[in-house]
Amino acid sequence: MKRVLSVAVLLVALVSASTATADDGAGPFRVTVAAGNARVGVLVPAARAGRPAGGHFCTASVVAAPHRNLVVTAAHCLGGDGALVFVPGYRDGRAPYGVWTVERRFLPAGWVHGRHEDSDVGFLVVAPRGGREIQDVVGGNAFTTGTATGATAVTVTGYPDSRETPVSCTDKPVAHSATQQRVECPGFSGGTSGSPWVNGDGQVVGVLGGHDEGGATPRVSYSVVLGAEAERLYREAAGDP
Repeated sequence: MKRVLSVAVLLVALVSASTATADDGAGPFRVTVAAGNARVGVLVPAARAGRPAGGHFCTASVVAAPHRNLVVTAAHCLGGDGALVFVPGYRDGRAPYGVWTVERRFLPAGWVHGRHEDSDVGFLVVAPRGGREIQDVVGGNAFTTGTATGATAVTVTGYPDSRETPVSCTDKPVAHSATQQRVECPGFSGGTSGSPWVNGDGQVVGVLGGHDEGGATPRVSYSVVLGAEAERLYREAAGDP
């Protein structure tokens, strides 16, 4: 999980932010602001389902799937055996779209058998509430593999442990290695592991994690390059033959 080197989260980054061109999408880049998304929320131990403030520990988001019940996060967020809940759109102790019980967890073999940083992606199946699936309530972004690193800008949205509201930042990923990509967005400290990297087409093309379990500083964040292993895991979790 991302290690916290500073409890302060910059709402407007004191860095030289490059302004995006028309081809890159919305800008400015590398500026972290307070922002939210109904499809992005927090993971919370089930014992604290009724009082998530101060108890959330990772970020996750809803992805489109045939059974409309799938959430993606970082594999390293799912290491314990305790029951979990997911709270989409969480803000200041409130759960505007409900609290959703996690029924099943899916982790790739590379993570289960060796905690390999190139396998740091996991999925959760959540139970329905009131006869509705989570995707029916908040929608879901497409989980997309095989996208070239840096092909488009991405917007990263996550929940630092030190805050009860989410932050968001846009940047164009660059390659850290053949299997890892990174963005430079200040303020993504502990708790933002699992944050989705969403491109302008509404596709999740990264999940904050991977190298150094997401990054050793709040300024630079990493993701696995989503490839064949992530695709197989998605199909297994989604029940998609």
